[in-house]
Amino acid sequence: MPKHTEKHNVSFERIKDTKAFKWIKTGPGKNKLKWSFIVLGGVLVAFIGFYISIYLGAFGVIPSKKELSSIKQEAATELYDRNGQLFGKYFIYDRQPLEYQDIPKHLIDALIATEDIRFYEHDGIDNISLFRVFFKSILLQDKSSGGGSTITLQLAKNLFGRKDYAFASLVINKLRESVIARRIEEIYNKKEILTLYLNTVPFPDNTYGIESAAQKFFNKSAIDLSLAESAVLIGTLKANTYYNPRLHPKRCQERRNVVLHQMVKYQYLSKDSLDLLTQDSIKLQFRSFNHNVGLAPYFREQVKRELETILDSLKKPDGEPYDLYKDGLQVYTTLDATMQELAEASMREHLMVLQRNFESAYGDSAPWVTNTKLIHAALRNLPVYKSYLNAKLNDKQIQDSLNKKRKIELFRWEGDTIKELTVTDSLRHFLKFLNTGMLSIEPATGAIRTYVGGIDYRYFKFDHISQSQRQMGSTFKPFVFTAAIENGMNPCTYFSVRPITYTNYDNWTPTNSGEETEDQYLNYSLERALSNSVNTIAVKVLNKVGISKVIELTQKLGISKKLPHEPSLALGVAEVTLKEVTGAYASYVNDGKFVKPYSITQIRDRDGKVIASIKPEVAAKSAYSNYTRQVLLEIMKSTVNHGTASRIRHVYNLKNDIAGKTGTTQNNKDGWFVGITPKLVTVTWVGNDNHTIGFSSTKLGQGANSALPIFAKFYQKLNADSKFDIITKSKFEVSSSQVIEDLDCKPEKRDSFLERLFRSKRQKKTFKGNK
Repeated sequence: MPKHTEKHNVSFERIKDTKAFKWIKTGPGKNKLKWSFIVLGGVLVAFIGFYISIYLGAFGVIPSKKELSSIKQEAATELYDRNGQLFGKYFIYDRQPLEYQDIPKHLIDALIATEDIRFYEHDGIDNISLFRVFFKSILLQDKSSGGGSTITLQLAKNLFGRKDYAFASLVINKLRESVIARRIEEIYNKKEILTLYLNTVPFPDNTYGIESAAQKFFNKSAIDLSLAESAVLIGTLKANTYYNPRLHPKRCQERRNVVLHQMVKYQYLSKDSLDLLTQDSIKLQFRSFNHNVGLAPYFREQVKRELETILDSLKKPDGEPYDLYKDGLQVYTTLDATMQELAEASMREHLMVLQRNFESAYGDSAPWVTNTKLIHAALRNLPVYKSYLNAKLNDKQIQDSLNKKRKIELFRWEGDTIKELTVTDSLRHFLKFLNTGMLSIEPATGAIRTYVGGIDYRYFKFDHISQSQRQMGSTFKPFVFTAAIENGMNPCTYFSVRPITYTNYDNWTPTNSGEETEDQYLNYSLERALSNSVNTIAVKVLNKVGISKVIELTQKLGISKKLPHEPSLALGVAEVTLKEVTGAYASYVNDGKFVKPYSITQIRDRDGKVIASIKPEVAAKSAYSNYTRQVLLEIMKSTVNHGTASRIRHVYNLKNDIAGKTGTTQNNKDGWFVGITPKLVTVTWVGNDNHTIGFSSTKLGQGANSALPIFAKFYQKLNADSKFDIITKSKFEVSSSQVIEDLDCKPEKRDSFLERLFRSKRQKKTFKGNK
C-alpha cells in the first residue's frame, strides 16, 4: 500500500477515536445534524420564496425589461442667454443628461477605479465583492473592507429610489435592486449603463448628474473637466454632503486624493502624475442655480411666468402637457449674461452707498423708527399678523406673539446676518431699505438685455420691472412735449416759469424746485424747459396741447394704464410699470414706434426640436412724425449735456452719445432716469416699497442722484469692455436741417419792463387743457 494511503488510514483511525466522531455516529448526534440540515434547508427555501415574492412584485412592482428599455430621466429646463450661455434652470432635481461621448474618459476611469473595479466583468452583481463584504464586514466587523454595491446596483437605486417597508427594508430594497440591476445589464451595454449612471447619480447641493455638477462647481461642461476636477466630483459620491467641496474643501481634497490613488493602484494614472495632482488645492468656480440666487433671479422668475403661459397652449407628441420642471426644455432668451452681471454690479455699488446716505440723512427721526402709524399699518399686512387674526387671537395675544424674540436672518449690504429680534424690530429693519428696478432693451426689437427687478431676490421678491407701478414724475414730461410738437407747437415757443394757480382744480398751484431764488420774469424755450424739467411750464404746455391729445399719444406708445384726466398728469402722477416706460421711450430711437420688451426667443424640447418661437412686438405705425422724434431727441441730448442729467458728463465723464431724462415724484418718493443711446435704452428707478416713505430731501432723492448713477456706472463698465463697442460707440443720426434751424433760438428771455410792471408774480386762471 502506498505510503500516502497508509498515512490517510492512520489519520482516519485517529478521527474515529475522537468524541465528536463517536457523537455523530450515535443517535443524538445524527438527529441534531439532521435537524441542522433541515433548518438550513428551510431557511434556504424561505429565502428563495422571499426572493421570488420580491421578484413577482409582492413588495412593489419591479419594472419590466420593456419599461427599463425606455427609461426617461427627469431633466431640468435650461435657460440660455442670447450667446448660448447657460445661466439658469427650473427643476425639482437639478439634472442635465449627457451622451457617452460628452463624458471625459478620465472621469469614467476615476469612477471605475473608485466605485466598481470589476464593472466590465460582472453582470450587475459583483459576487467577489459580496463575498468579501459578508466575511470581512459582517463576520469580522472590518469596516474598511468596502461595500459590495456595483455601479449597476447604484443605478437601480438612483432610478427607482428606495421604499420604507414595515420590516427588513434594507434587505428588501437590496434584493429589488439586484433584480433590476440584472435586467438593466441584459438590456444595456456597459457604455449605456455608465451614461445612465452619470446622468442620475446625486452630487452635492441637490445636484443630479455629472453635467449639472460640472456646471455648478466648476462653471464648465463635463467634457471640459480636468482630471483633478473629475476626481473631486467622483470623490463626493461616497457621501455628497460630507465631501461637499463648497462646504468642506479640506475634507473633499483628501477624498480627491484617495480617488487619484485608486487610479494609480489600478493603472489608470501614473505615479508621477499623482504627485503633481495631489499637491494642488481645489479651485472652485461655484455657480448656484438655486431659484432664489444666482444671476438674474427676477428675470428668471418672469420668464417662468411667461413659459407657463406659453406651455399651456402646447402639447407633447403623445398629447401630454409639457412639465417645466421635468421635461428638459431648452429656453433661449434675449438676456446678455455679461451685461446682466455688469448691471447687477452697478446697482449694488450705488445702492450700498445711497442706502447709507438715506439712513444718515434721517438720523433718529427715520419714519421706520418714529412713525408708529406707518409701522402698525405695515404690521397688519404681514402674513404672520394675518395668521394670528385667523387664529382668533385678541390684540393683546397678537402683540405678545409679535414681541417674542426669535432668530431672524437679515439682509444687509455689508453682509447678511442672523439676530434675535421681535417681528416688529425685523419689520423696522426691512422697511428702511431702498429698492430698485433697471431694464435695458434693444430699441429696434424690445429684446431685453438686462433685467434687475430688485436689490436681492431672497428677501425682496416683488419685481419692480413687471409688477410694480410707480408714479413717473418728470419722466412723463417728454410725452407732453412730444404731443405739443406733433400738434404744431414750435420748439422755440417760450413759456414763463411763473407759477399759476388753476382755480378750477381746487386752486392747485404747481411750483418748481428752488422757486424761492428763481427769476419769476424768465421765459424758457421748450428745450430749456424740458432739459431743466420745469414743472410750471410742463403744466402750461399740457394746458396748451390738451390732456386728451397727450393721453392719446401715450396709448400709441404702448402705455395701457388709464391715466388721470387732470393737469397734474404733466408732472407724472400716473403710475406705470417700468417695462412700459422703457418700451415707450424706445420710440425715440425706433422711428417713433414703441416696442414691447420681450425675453424669450425660442423653446426647444429635450431633443433640440423647436416647439415655439417668439417674435418681437413692434408697433405697426409710428406714434409721431420723424420731425417730432428728432426734436425730442435733441432736447433730451441737451438734458444730458447741460440739464438735469449733466452729471453724466462732469461726474462720470461719459463721452458716449446719450440722451436722457431724469424724474422725481412728489415728496421725493421715486427717482427715475431714462438713458437713451442708439442701440440700447435703459430705465432705472429707485424708491422705497412703502409708498409713504420718501427721501428726506430733493438733493438726495432726485432722479439725478438716486437713479442716474446706476446707469452711469453701468455704461462705464460697458465702455471698459471692447466687445460692447457696437453699443457704446454707436452714434445718433444727424438731425435734419429743419430741426436744427427750429431749435436755434435763445434758451431763455426775460419779460420786458412793461410786462414786469403789469404782471403779478402769481396769476390765477382756469385750466383748459382737458378739452
